[in-house]
Amino acid sequence: MSAEDINAGKRSYWPELEITGTIRNLSPELWKLQHLTSLYLNDNNLSRIPPEICRLEHLTYLDLSSNKLRSLPAELGDMIILRELLLNNNYLRVLPYELGKLFQLQNLGLKGNPLSAEILSIYSEPNGTQKLLTYMLDHLTVNCPQPEPRQWVVLEQPDRSKPIAVFTVMCYNVLCDKYATRQIYGYCPSWALNWEYRRKGIMDEIRQYAADILSLQEVETDQFFNFFLPELQRDGYDGIFSPKSRAKTMGETERKFVDGCAIFYRTSKFSLVKKHLVEFNQLAMANAEGSDNMLNRVMTKDNIGLAALLETKEAIFDNGAPADPAAARQPILICTAHMHWDPEFCDVKLIQTMMLMSELKTIAEESSHSFRPGSHAPDVNSIPTLLCGDLNSLPDSGEANFPATFSCLLCVFPKLYERLYFWR
Repeated sequence: MSAEDINAGKRSYWPELEITGTIRNLSPELWKLQHLTSLYLNDNNLSRIPPEICRLEHLTYLDLSSNKLRSLPAELGDMIILRELLLNNNYLRVLPYELGKLFQLQNLGLKGNPLSAEILSIYSEPNGTQKLLTYMLDHLTVNCPQPEPRQWVVLEQPDRSKPIAVFTVMCYNVLCDKYATRQIYGYCPSWALNWEYRRKGIMDEIRQYAADILSLQEVETDQFFNFFLPELQRDGYDGIFSPKSRAKTMGETERKFVDGCAIFYRTSKFSLVKKHLVEFNQLAMANAEGSDNMLNRVMTKDNIGLAALLETKEAIFDNGAPADPAAARQPILICTAHMHWDPEFCDVKLIQTMMLMSELKTIAEESSHSFRPGSHAPDVNSIPTLLCGDLNSLPDSGEANFPATFSCLLCVFPKLYERLYFWR
């Protein structure tokens, strides 16, 4: 910097550092330079890299070529934002499997190392870097802790002095198999993305919490009918399902792989009165009124909502059933929904949410007539409504807050922002 810059109090900023020569050892002070994004240590006489290199957590480029390295620290795998790692012309015979965790790595330089024939064969294939990273991640021994137990959210302490209906609800995006790819979840081993492995973990979790109502999103059509429904029926549930709107345009074979929403309920506590499907693209078409945005942005998204009008049974009551048998038969409207995923379409998500709320209001009004035939005006508040779903939105967004403006509504959005975890 110039003297004027120094006098003005400006601070120097150098995100790149090059150390080249005949260096044999590195100063521990180097690992304190955590602002570095690029580090050039090539063309030296380094025989080892200390584990502390992982402290440089902002590195995206690391060049260790043309040294005398015979091994690498496993901690290199913790530098997950690395995009280029050059290890050419060293004495490396093996690579730590932890390198497979570098899911953002685009360029891995390994030429000029006496690596095993198996590693070199994978590396020399088209897209060899990604294939090698996948191979190493799949062979990495994972010793990760179990996810923390989910905590129940108790909405109200029941009055134990009288009969009161008590039930539990679980909302879960099961991640459709076709979306569980290494391109999206590069930090997960292939075995953790495999549906046969994941579905066991999902079902174990559902059974562990044993909720009375289950709201599921991204359920593949074939998996609903051939896995979830028969498995949960054995546990005392029944359920409804609807795939996304695109399924209507497909043949029978393709339709099996379309995902949708499902609602399951414990048959000892609830009975199904009526199923309602909410198709956002159809509502957008009916309410476009010539709006190009409604037609071009909203109508083209085939997300859905699914609602079940249920009726309670005596088994749902604690402290005995009500004295009047008719009082035990109370209606409740359960809804699950899955909004559009793209952050660039926040307006679409909000419109989908508003359309869903409008449809739920209409369903509640129509249903209030059947449960209270003598009433002159429909009473929306007479039917409690439970809205669950995956809004693909942040907690402070309009689509997450808009439903809260409805007094009769209880919202369950446990996954406003998601990350895939795996366990063994």
